[in-house]
Amino acid sequence: MKETAYAKINLALHVRSRREDGYHELETLFAFVDAGDILNAAPADADSVTTLGEFAGGLDNPFDNLVAKALSALPRPQGLAITLEKNLPVAAGLGGGSADAGAVFRIVEGLQGLPDDWQARAAKLGADVPACVLSQTHIGRGTGTEQEEVEDDLVGTPVLLVNPRVPLSTGPVFKAWDGEDRGALPEGPARHISFEGRNDLEAPAISLCPVIREVLDALRDTDPWLARMSGSGATCFALYDSASERDAAAAQIAKTHPDWWQLAGSLR
Repeated sequence: MKETAYAKINLALHVRSRREDGYHELETLFAFVDAGDILNAAPADADSVTTLGEFAGGLDNPFDNLVAKALSALPRPQGLAITLEKNLPVAAGLGGGSADAGAVFRIVEGLQGLPDDWQARAAKLGADVPACVLSQTHIGRGTGTEQEEVEDDLVGTPVLLVNPRVPLSTGPVFKAWDGEDRGALPEGPARHISFEGRNDLEAPAISLCPVIREVLDALRDTDPWLARMSGSGATCFALYDSASERDAAAAQIAKTHPDWWQLAGSLR
C-alpha cells in the first residue's frame, strides 16, 4: 500500500492560555497540502521502518520516530514493513512526524479498519496526530485534538510552502510566547478565518529564528492573498488565487533564494 503523509499547515493559530498540565490552550484552523512524505507498506513477519529521502538524516533513530510508534499503537494480526520517503523538512511547523503517523493510521484503516478508540491512541502520539489522520481542513481546539467541522471554501487553493532549511523546535517557541490572549478564532468559512486570523507564535519564532521574517517578506513580495508562518515555524506559506501566480512566485523565490526549500501544491 502507498499513502501520502500530507503536509499540515495552520492557516491560523491562536494561543489562548497556558494550561496547568504544561500544554497550551489553542484554537487553530488546520489545512493540508496535497503533497508530503510518502509511505509504502508491505505485509511482513514483524514491523520495520526504513527511512530515505532528502530529510531522512533529520531523524536520529528511524525506530524511535512516529511511524514506529504509530505501528505499536495499533494492534494487527501481522507486521508491516514501512518505507518512509522523507520529503518534508524536520522541525518545520508542517507536522511532518504527525503526518507520517496519520498516514500509518490510514494504511491500517485500509487493511483492517481502526479501533473505536483510534482518536485517543492517536492523541497519545502527539496533539496534531488526530488531525493528520483526517488530513482535512477543520478547526482544532484544546491542545489541537478537539476537532470541529468548518465550511471549507479553500479546496484546491494554490499554496506555496517555503522553509529556510533551519530547524526550529516547538518547545522553545511556545516558551517564548508572551502569554497575552489576543482573542478567539474568527467565525465563518475557512477563507474568512484564514484572512482575519493570525499566528500567535510568529513573533516568538522570529525572535528565535530571524530568517523567518525574510521568508515572509519574500512571500509577501509575490502578492499572495495571504502569507503566514505555519505552526511554530520555520516554514511559511502563501495562498494564491491561481496556480500560475503560485508558480511565478515559486520561480521568483527560487531565483533569489536558491538555498531555501519549497513545495508548490494545492489545499486538499
